[in-house]
Amino acid sequence: MQALLQQAQNMQQQMATAQEELANTQVTGNAGNNLVTATVTGGGELINLTIDPKIVDPEDVETLQDLVIAAIKDANQRAQQLVEQKLGPLAQGGLGGLLG
Repeated sequence: MQALLQQAQNMQQQMATAQEELANTQVTGNAGNNLVTATVTGGGELINLTIDPKIVDPEDVETLQDLVIAAIKDANQRAQQLVEQKLGPLAQGGLGGLLG
């Protein structure tokens, strides 16, 4: 039982370290051939949004809105992939087969 508790503590420490690394990692997503780029942290926090001025058309705000949303979604998907790579089975909330 002691070995099981030690293994759980080690996994908890590894997860905390990985989460800290993820929080400090930036991931960029884009849309419209890089006309809109969004940068998020590994934790999914939006930290930067860049819009190429040539896409700004007062007559067509909807396209710009769609591109912004698409860039943020792309960045968040990339961040999620990073989380899955970094945390492995722990990203799904399990203990990696530790208990079952």
